Amino acid sequence: MKVLLINPPYNSSKYKFIGLVAPPLGIAYIAVVIEKKGFDVSIIDAPALEMDHETLKNEISKHSPDIVAITSVTPTISSALKTAEISKEICPDAVVVLGGYHPTFTYSQLLKLDCVDVVVRGEGEYTMLELAEAIEAGRDLKEVQGIACENFTAPPRDIIEDLDTLPFPARHLLPMDHYKVLNMKLPIGTLISGRGCPYTCSFCASSAMHGHKLRMRSAGNVLDEMEHLVNDHSAEMLAFMDDTFTINKKRVHEICDGKIERGMDNYWGATARVDTLNEELLLKMKKSGCITLFLGVESSDQQSLDQMNKRTTVDKIKRAFELTRKHDIRTVASVALGMPGDTRKSIERTIKFVRNLNPSYAIFSLATPYPGTDFYMKVAGRDLLKTDDWSKYNLLSPVLETVDCSREELKKLQKKAFRQFYLRPRYIVQQTIMDGPILLKTIPAILKSVKM
Repeated sequence: MKVLLINPPYNSSKYKFIGLVAPPLGIAYIAVVIEKKGFDVSIIDAPALEMDHETLKNEISKHSPDIVAITSVTPTISSALKTAEISKEICPDAVVVLGGYHPTFTYSQLLKLDCVDVVVRGEGEYTMLELAEAIEAGRDLKEVQGIACENFTAPPRDIIEDLDTLPFPARHLLPMDHYKVLNMKLPIGTLISGRGCPYTCSFCASSAMHGHKLRMRSAGNVLDEMEHLVNDHSAEMLAFMDDTFTINKKRVHEICDGKIERGMDNYWGATARVDTLNEELLLKMKKSGCITLFLGVESSDQQSLDQMNKRTTVDKIKRAFELTRKHDIRTVASVALGMPGDTRKSIERTIKFVRNLNPSYAIFSLATPYPGTDFYMKVAGRDLLKTDDWSKYNLLSPVLETVDCSREELKKLQKKAFRQFYLRPRYIVQQTIMDGPILLKTIPAILKSVKM
């Protein structure tokens, strides 16, 4: 039986701000699990290959799949549904499956459409395997935990407690030479060392998907995958895509020590919470090759941080950036403009605050409530959403208004934030010294992303 996994066409994401096109590890994990059980599995990563739907249509036809499984987050759902329609047109007998963050929380709406047969809810590795086995054997799909169909919703599947039992993602099925960082085609290896997050940030779709129980792979298992990326895929840069890599400091130390002991001298980066960093940890991370950290700032207003359930403080944000600068670690500051309670003045203060933090790069996103999050439930319940066009939920298009800012004004403030941050002569000189000509490519790409 042939199973085709698709990452649908899409030309924007929060990572495109910093020129990162990363492998879709979610479907790569699914692929390896079902491939090991003998299924004929293929992956089409349309964004990496810069495919449009017409090109994708031809590719689907070449595979003649029995099952087409399409992953989707909220801003890509329109593209995913178009992909589903194309799949039904080309392969009318194929079972079309949707999975990922957005389908998990909106499955009842999606199953009303003729092009969607099944939705996988939550983590998909073993749900997709059991689904494929049931389809192949002609068994009743109601027996498959974690799915929903038009006429039934099966019980949810338990989360995978021991992540070390998962094989490494099926990177051999991905176009590994098409992934980029800082807009350069550089052999980059992305990996996820844990799932779930104990924090309760109101806007986080990831913890809504994977739960608040932190499940971490062992340091040894993570190091084995790092070696696999370096030895088998010639990765020159490693990037941890966890929600926050630095929650368990002991494990971070073990990974850093192991990387040094195994002689892996390549660079790496990760996401981190500002309140999980200290000098000892940063020294060890730097020694082991860490050069970049992605840090959530969100706001300069403590009341706003509290409303988001960030469980951190403005002083801890300042301290984290002081420490990373001290140890010459690049930082990417992530900011959310236009959260409920924000005003023009508070947004202006946040923009200025981020400049004063002096990160290497900054991402000024517009507040976007994703299905499944507390943020979405609150604003949807109060009828505050100004559009139901999911393609606008891309962090660039305003979908809310604040007490004194229209959507148009919020967009202007976002553009102002990018312009004032990236077009400072002192910043350009400072960052060019650190990143050289890469910066001269990155700034125009960032400004283009926000249509300046």
